[in-house]
Amino acid sequence: MSNLPQTPPSERKRIWGLHPNVFFLGLVSLLNDMGSEMIFTLVPLFLANVLGAKSTIVGLVGGLSDSMDSIFRIISGKLSDRFGKRKSLAVFGYSLSTIIKPLMYVANSWGATLAIRFGDRLGKGIRTSPRDALAADSMEKDERGKGFGLHRAMDTMGAVLGLSLAAVIIYFLQQESLELSLPTYRWLVIFGSIPAVLSVLVLVTLVKERKRATESIETKGVSLSASNSLDSRFKLFLAIMVIFTLGKSSDFFATLRAQDLGAPVLQITLMLILFNITYALVSVPSGMLSDKLGRRKVIALGWLVYALVYLGFAAATALWHIWVLFAGYGIYFGITEGVARALVADMVPAHLRGTAYGWYHGVTGLALLPASLIAGWLWDKVNPAAPFYLGAALAFIAMMGLMTLLREPQHSTSI
Repeated sequence: MSNLPQTPPSERKRIWGLHPNVFFLGLVSLLNDMGSEMIFTLVPLFLANVLGAKSTIVGLVGGLSDSMDSIFRIISGKLSDRFGKRKSLAVFGYSLSTIIKPLMYVANSWGATLAIRFGDRLGKGIRTSPRDALAADSMEKDERGKGFGLHRAMDTMGAVLGLSLAAVIIYFLQQESLELSLPTYRWLVIFGSIPAVLSVLVLVTLVKERKRATESIETKGVSLSASNSLDSRFKLFLAIMVIFTLGKSSDFFATLRAQDLGAPVLQITLMLILFNITYALVSVPSGMLSDKLGRRKVIALGWLVYALVYLGFAAATALWHIWVLFAGYGIYFGITEGVARALVADMVPAHLRGTAYGWYHGVTGLALLPASLIAGWLWDKVNPAAPFYLGAALAFIAMMGLMTLLREPQHSTSI
């Protein structure tokens, strides 16, 4: 974890055309996500089927889980900029999550589930901003779309592997049962804890700390390289992201929608595998497209796909509809997740990347709490389609704001 200058990426042996850090950070995410998907993706079914929790409680747990780590993302991002210890913070965050995950084996109430999920997300909050900043430090500017696309693809392939193993376990233990059983879930926790440990080992041994770049960017003719304030375009982007996220309730509700239409647990798991496969397949091409056409247009396209998918979830009446919609949902994630991270790096100077990623993840994470609470209330008080209609409407509004209010950052080839 030395802070000594590293060999420039162009002079080191590359993996798939990118700095080795990008690949190994992707491998870390792959292994960690493999474990997380096995343990936490089926939490809404664990809450509803095993613990008998209502949809409002599922929304509360999902929203708090997705948002309460947000403050720590902001803090850890700033710390990584101040001390230049991006890898150390990432190691601590991944290690904390790895220690917490096995505790789901003994969870026996929604409160205990929430507490364990909080510990896992706390680790995620500590690691995410420094990890993304370290990845950005290891990429040249004109390859950030490709680099973050690869990272998201590897992360998502971890989900595919984890859910595939989960499907095998579910098949042998409960076949086509409509509800998740406690013994089945406990086996998922046991197997899911193993790749989480491996992810920490890869991070410690194969990822190298990077000397931060001295990139300067130009905004309205004023250099920001020596500034400690974030670009006004970045703040506008955050505001637009909040509008979008307020309609993006916890993904728990997509899972509950599938069960609402009669999908057994095994079939829901297979749907989630399809979702992650499409996510992984689309991520790298979308990132490379954003390197050529600009991030803004690609993100807007992703949000349009999201709006159409949410309208589909609202109107769905048959299981085959849900299969198609889960594939479309993966396409949305593949188009936008890596490209949005690349856009953040484009809009801020190198010495503020950790801070910027902290605010990006933190603000959008905080918005997920009211989004999920509103979705849970609409589900219970109106109907299961209502949260999806709201999400589609806000996605369209955010898309229009992105295209009309935000300028595309200029590209350069320096890091």
